[in-house]
This record gives sequence, C-alpha cells and structure tokens, in this order.
Amino acid sequence: MNPAVKVFFNLIDLKVGKTIPIYLHKKDPSTSPKLLSREEADQIPFSLKQLKSLLRFFSFTKHSPQAKAIKYTLKLCELKPIKEETKSCATSLESMLDFAHFTFGPDTQFKVLTTTNLTKSTVLSQNYTILEVKEISAPKMVACHIMPYPYAIFYGHSQETQNKLFEVSIGGENGEGIQTAAVCHMDTSYWDRKHVAFHVLRVEVGSPVCHFSCAINRLSLPATICTCRF
Repeated sequence: MNPAVKVFFNLIDLKVGKTIPIYLHKKDPSTSPKLLSREEADQIPFSLKQLKSLLRFFSFTKHSPQAKAIKYTLKLCELKPIKEETKSCATSLESMLDFAHFTFGPDTQFKVLTTTNLTKSTVLSQNYTILEVKEISAPKMVACHIMPYPYAIFYGHSQETQNKLFEVSIGGENGEGIQTAAVCHMDTSYWDRKHVAFHVLRVEVGSPVCHFSCAINRLSLPATICTCRF
C-alpha cells in the first residue's frame, strides 16, 4: 500500500490515547513551489488544452515526471464537482481568498487551521498517538490541498453535506509533535466508489471518512494564510 494514503482514519479512532499510522508529506520551505501573485499567475495559462504550451514554457519533456504531475493537476482541477460540492483551484493567494469569500459570503471573517510541525523531524511515516482532540463548530468550511505543480496551486473544495472539524495534537514514536486539523466527512454517498479511502478503511460508500488536512473554517475570527502540509 502506498504510504501516502495513511492520512485516512475512522471517526471511532479519533480519541485521546489512540495510536494510528500516519504519513506526513513534509517539504523544505526553501524548495517548495512558489506562491505567485494574481498578476503573475494570470499571465500563465492554466488549462489542460494548453498542456503542450505549458510543458514548453516550463521546459519539461512530454513523458517526464513533472509533465505527468502537471497533467494530473490540470485534469483534477477541471473535473466537474460532485453533488453538493463547490470547488476551485487557486493559482494565487488572492484567488484562494476569493474562493473562501465566495463560499462563506463577501463580508464573512474566517479562521484558518493549519498543520504545524513542532519539531525538525524528517520522518515521513510512523505511528502517532492522539494527545488532544478539540471539536470546532463549523457550519461551513473549505478544505485546501497543495497540488503538484511548478508553482503553488491550492485545490479548495467545500461540501454542503455534514462534516465535522477538529483541532488535533499528535505525538510520534520518535517524540515528534504535530498540531493539525482533522476533517470527518459524515456522508460519502456521493463519492466515487473507487475512492482510495474506502479501500484503505475497508468501509462502504456512504460511511464516514476522516483525514488529516488543513481547512478554512467560517468563524468570527481574523483571517490568516492557509498552508497545507499533507
């Protein structure tokens, strides 16, 4: 099994003292893709139809790993949203905030939950014990995921179906400490039956699926920048 799928877990496992295997996708900030301004991003096409031009622009060959990653991201971003879902691929910080305001309302302030690595560990996969769980009241939220691309692309999506949001502290076998957000999708009946989460958790379509992530949460708190680590 690909260790990168070890971000999914069952709701029953989200309790203090529970130990579960988790894969953390850690990146060195100095080598991470750059977050462009709207002005910069708008000058670069972001379309699967422009794939050949994009590969020339970034100087990647057709069959290179980078070309496959670009194609994957563009295809995912252009897929139609599932039922009761709103989605957007943000190519800049401004467009990411635009999507949040579109989802929550133009005058709504929102809180941002991020994943924070409290140590300098470089271990990607190990067993983590849940140290603290705090449920956040969030009638609406936007989950965002960093996508593989030459510059920073955030895949943001919001579902009207019932979700639960938690702030979680976890500790690794090597003493590593992590503060993160956990999202539990309580109704997955509209998800693709081939979704990897159903296979990993050995549950049927429609069952609750939880995963570690970062999420923008609609609350009356100041906005900050969302940075995804998973």
